[in-house]
Amino acid sequence: MWESDADLLARVDKSKLPRHVAIIMDGNGRWANGRGLLRNAGHTAGVKTLKKILQTAVNLKLEALTVYAFSTENWKRPHTEVEFLMHLFSDYLEREKREMHENNVRIKFLGRTEDFSPALQKLMRDSAELMKNNTGVKFNVAADYGGQDEIVRVARKLARQAAAGELSPEDISAQIFADELDTAGQPPVDLLIRTSGEMRLSNFLLWQTAYAEFWFTDTPWPEFTPEQFVDALIDFGNRSRRFGALN
Repeated sequence: MWESDADLLARVDKSKLPRHVAIIMDGNGRWANGRGLLRNAGHTAGVKTLKKILQTAVNLKLEALTVYAFSTENWKRPHTEVEFLMHLFSDYLEREKREMHENNVRIKFLGRTEDFSPALQKLMRDSAELMKNNTGVKFNVAADYGGQDEIVRVARKLARQAAAGELSPEDISAQIFADELDTAGQPPVDLLIRTSGEMRLSNFLLWQTAYAEFWFTDTPWPEFTPEQFVDALIDFGNRSRRFGALN
């Protein structure tokens, strides 16, 4: 039974919300296959779920929400599926950017962009430009993203600065490193949610999730609801986070 928005939000103690939530939206293909549908039907259904979860994050005034949309490894999928995902990504941005802007969302894209089509790259730039001054939820879309790739990119940048004499290797700290990540200026991930029963990071936000709380569910992403999202947030609020220390 679905709850009203007011009832749903009333369940949450706003003082115990995570600042940054990350989601691995897993299970689209398996959800479709289980219903005798093409995998693409699962991806389409997954986009509808994303819209609901982003709206819930907006209603709760979360600081940051990061979703794993397309990994560096996803290029290995069949060409037809990759092409469909690119079309779906473009369609989502074109259709939703105005509403996101009206909801004060600020979108940012994590990862590489140069392998996307020029048209999609322009749409990504235009969407980010449209929302750049918004002060609501920081909505990070990880696309052509890999955690190891991100760390290597930062290491190379700092190495070039050190080789040029612009930075002493001894001065490189965790904070300096974090300031060069795709999520620079945002808090580290407090809560990572993964759907569809898998229990691994899959090369997602490896640096940012160093002290994240994990929340797993067997529910495939197309069936994931705002109620379950709120359940994960409430569970997070009930956990004791020690960061290596003792209470």
